[in-house]
Amino acid sequence: MIVSWQLLNRFVDLPVSPEEAAARLTMSGAEVESIERPGESISGVVAARVQSLGRHPSRENLFVAEVDTGKGKAVCVTAATNLKAGDRVFYGAPGAVLPAGAGPDRAGPSGKMELGVRDFGEVRSEGMMLSAEELGLPGVDIEEGILVLPGDAPIGADARALCGIGDVLLDVSVTPNRGDLLSILGMARELKGLYPDAVLKPMPWEKSAPGTGDWPVPFGAISLPDDGCLNYHLGLATNVRIGPSPVEIRVALSRLGMRPISNVVDATNYVMLLLGQPLHAFDLNTLPEREITVRRAFEGETIVTLDGKERVLTSKDMLITSGREAPGGRPTEPIALAGIMGGKQTGINDDTDIVVLEGASFSPRRVGHTSRRLSIASEAAFRYSRGVDPALSALGVDYALSLMAEWSGAEIGCRKLSAYNVQPEPQPVVLTKKKLQTYLLWSDMEESTRILEGYAVRRVKEKEAGKTGKGGEDARVFLPPTWRPDIAIEEDLIEEIGRYRGYDAAPVRMPGVLPRRGDIGPETSLAGSLRACAIARGYVEAITYSFLPESFVSALRLPGSDPRAHPLSLENPISQEWTAMRTTLVPGLLNGLRESVASGWRGPVRLFEIGRVFLRGPAGPSEPAGQSGPEGHGEPDVMAGLVCGGTDPRSPWPETRDDFLSVKADVEAFLRARGVGAVFARGAEPFGHRGQTADILSERKKHEKNEKNEKSGKIGYLARLSPAIERELGFTEPVYVFELYLTALESPDRPVYAAAPPFPAAFRDISMLVPNAVTQAEVLAEIQALVSERFASDSAVGGFSDSAAGGFLESVKLFDLYSGKGIPAGYRSMAFSLSYRASGRTLNDEEVDRIHNAVRDTLTQRGYNMR
Repeated sequence: MIVSWQLLNRFVDLPVSPEEAAARLTMSGAEVESIERPGESISGVVAARVQSLGRHPSRENLFVAEVDTGKGKAVCVTAATNLKAGDRVFYGAPGAVLPAGAGPDRAGPSGKMELGVRDFGEVRSEGMMLSAEELGLPGVDIEEGILVLPGDAPIGADARALCGIGDVLLDVSVTPNRGDLLSILGMARELKGLYPDAVLKPMPWEKSAPGTGDWPVPFGAISLPDDGCLNYHLGLATNVRIGPSPVEIRVALSRLGMRPISNVVDATNYVMLLLGQPLHAFDLNTLPEREITVRRAFEGETIVTLDGKERVLTSKDMLITSGREAPGGRPTEPIALAGIMGGKQTGINDDTDIVVLEGASFSPRRVGHTSRRLSIASEAAFRYSRGVDPALSALGVDYALSLMAEWSGAEIGCRKLSAYNVQPEPQPVVLTKKKLQTYLLWSDMEESTRILEGYAVRRVKEKEAGKTGKGGEDARVFLPPTWRPDIAIEEDLIEEIGRYRGYDAAPVRMPGVLPRRGDIGPETSLAGSLRACAIARGYVEAITYSFLPESFVSALRLPGSDPRAHPLSLENPISQEWTAMRTTLVPGLLNGLRESVASGWRGPVRLFEIGRVFLRGPAGPSEPAGQSGPEGHGEPDVMAGLVCGGTDPRSPWPETRDDFLSVKADVEAFLRARGVGAVFARGAEPFGHRGQTADILSERKKHEKNEKNEKSGKIGYLARLSPAIERELGFTEPVYVFELYLTALESPDRPVYAAAPPFPAAFRDISMLVPNAVTQAEVLAEIQALVSERFASDSAVGGFSDSAAGGFLESVKLFDLYSGKGIPAGYRSMAFSLSYRASGRTLNDEEVDRIHNAVRDTLTQRGYNMR
């Protein structure tokens, strides 16, 4: 928000300099990012009068002017065709300095342009008459040539004292909750609150009495079927003569970042900058019908806006329409995007003579949504999306009409046409001495009342506020003004008091003794241990947005049955792209890899992220349940990783490049760091390579009275990205991704220590043919299960003294895997080493052979071809 110091001082009499006001605003929360004096570099330029103007004696395209500078006369040669005798202009004598790059002569100190004397044939030109562009005011000239001043401009006056050229500009960063500061009036109120000695001056619009007469042209009703429009007013100006607005207004608009257009449009923009109330002017003769309806857009409906672009709308957008209802009750003609931009068809043109002026109050959420979705960052949308005082819409119309009458000779005086929906009303807020003391370590209620009333937050009686029993010495009730919807709870009042007093002025005290030892908590501890392990294994942590474009669903080939394919949509997204909450961390990491590759990175990439995903329903994408979020959705914590070998395949050690198994080793290390054993089973992910995707299953040992193994289900996955997706994203090397659901890792298993076995183990090998579709983990599990079943009693193995012969099998380990010559198609050879041990004695060979042969026989009976 650019604030004009000269305009500000027309509203409030401030006892401080711009620098002092900027420092105070910054310390109170409205940071002033810069202070500029754009006219400071101008010197030697004065207002002058053109006494005579004639043709150059030898150059037909030039004119010779004699100007009165107030201290003498000077001769200037100019090519401008917009001058006549009697005009008043800005004149720079020889030696005058203009902003850098503005003048035609030589450069002076610091790159500024210094004027001199120049010969044009037999005529010597002393200095020059100046255009707005040469004074550093682009867009102020209404025609090519010299800037013509008002007829009452004092001759000889310094240019910096005229038309706002010597203004001081403050660039203020306004927070999203303070839409009231997006105007000169709002800044004046803020400074009045910060400086009690400041005096608010009579406002110029106080002289703009609303009209009372009937409209001389027929006009129908205003309808507001969309409750996103709180109120809507139409004013009328007839016999309008379109032309330029006054020079001072054009300079002010240019300084504040707006392009001067015409007296009618400039009046609406000027009022918006002063009051903060956006307005829009329609040419009455271009309206499809003389009626206005504010309604929701239909899906796919279009409008061509003032910038000439066709906009495709959705049902969340709000339209200003005009026209008879078509069959089915649908209004025909959109004429403006509510609160954002007008339509091209009904804009103000050079031949406009009847203007209907709109002043309205719209829902900030609705305007903000449409503005971001369509990427229209208009000044009106910027203000509406942050909140505009609903009480300003009628006042803004009256003031703008009075300016149109002054600048264009328009006839006004007709009453406004108005329509209303439910109007928001400020609600009383209670301030208590106890909470004031808690937050600010200060509890002067009298001084607090004075501070709040300086911000127009007035104290009210209990009965008036409907807060019976809440007042008194230790509690007071306050009513915020209509322009401060951000004040809704007691903490908001305390914040206003704290801003005034200065947070740096708050007393400092040491914190009290904690009632117990501090703890970082299990979630933070879990994330910390995983983070340390990942960094130790060469990963770099990434932090990506929680928002994603909804196109990520199709990019990852997520089917409709997958919970991750139905992200939660944002009501108020930060941009048109980021419209959905992420259901997986993978897209963010893929975006990071793609940006790194696009920027020229060629080396290996190993990224990880620990963050939260957002899913419909209380649970995550698999068995682990997430933390309960609002409205019944789940927010489980997830760790995700991405590994890519890089885009440069050249390496003296090609065998060290990452592959599926090396990433699997990383995942196992993360799980072991939490005491969780893992089993990798063949899995499927929509975005995964069909032959290189694994589900990660957890096997946790729970030691109770009887020890047992218990499978707790899927806790994540590991996959190579589908080659088709790799190509679409521009990756030339394999990309591996994994995700772990952290809820399954929050309670690590503690290791259990036991004495080393005192008796030796006996080893036997088994080799068998196994179908390719069967994994070694499945064979291992079957061997262990059948031993437990087959040897569940002493009699099964000839009366061994142990309670179960199955307990003799200590471990099974795969030590050889072979396929090729000598192995039937569709099969592979697996060789396992089985370790047998008894807890209370040494097993003899006969006992081991009997158990081992029984295992082989059972496997043969189950269809395995033993070798």
